[in-house]
Amino acid sequence: MAEPAPRAWQRMLSGRRLDLLDPSPLDVEIEDIAHGLSRVARWNGQTQGDWPFSVAQHCLLVEEIAGQLKPGLPTGWRLAALLHDAPEYVVGDLISPFKAAVGLDYKALETRLFSAILLRFSLPAELPQQLTRLIKRGDQAAAFLEATQLAGFSDAEARRYFKRPRGLLLDADRFPLRPLPPAEAKSSFLERFNQLFDQMN
Repeated sequence: MAEPAPRAWQRMLSGRRLDLLDPSPLDVEIEDIAHGLSRVARWNGQTQGDWPFSVAQHCLLVEEIAGQLKPGLPTGWRLAALLHDAPEYVVGDLISPFKAAVGLDYKALETRLFSAILLRFSLPAELPQQLTRLIKRGDQAAAFLEATQLAGFSDAEARRYFKRPRGLLLDADRFPLRPLPPAEAKSSFLERFNQLFDQMN
């Protein structure tokens, strides 16, 4: 008798079953995303404070930075920036060195999940390259801030690994970071999502 195929779906608190190998936009719920991201720690939890700095907070930071890097950024593109790490509600936040070790299969899985999430919220399955580059700049800027404020990096180390994007002042006064309890991070993420999604529709 053949062995059953290994389970490739994740049950969500909403009751949805999200197939990681063939994700459907119909199985994506924003409550599940916000809940998961608020409990996933950036930097593998190696940050200062009583709480981990969550991916939900990171996503809020990247969306804010993207808007400052490009004033007048359309609402839909700001929503895409907010959701840029949404697949991590299922797969977790793998640090960059581990992603490099895992290789392209992981990236393909993450890309399929991201496309399903974008489609679920009325965004194109593949983002324009110009927007992808902007989000990457915002992501690097957020990493710089997190590294220096929370993860113990010196300014020189952070400059070497994450760079300082031109056209943006990165300092603790302008972007003060305070890790939040998961419930607060989830609430903040959902509030911002609803603001942007309502403006789109």
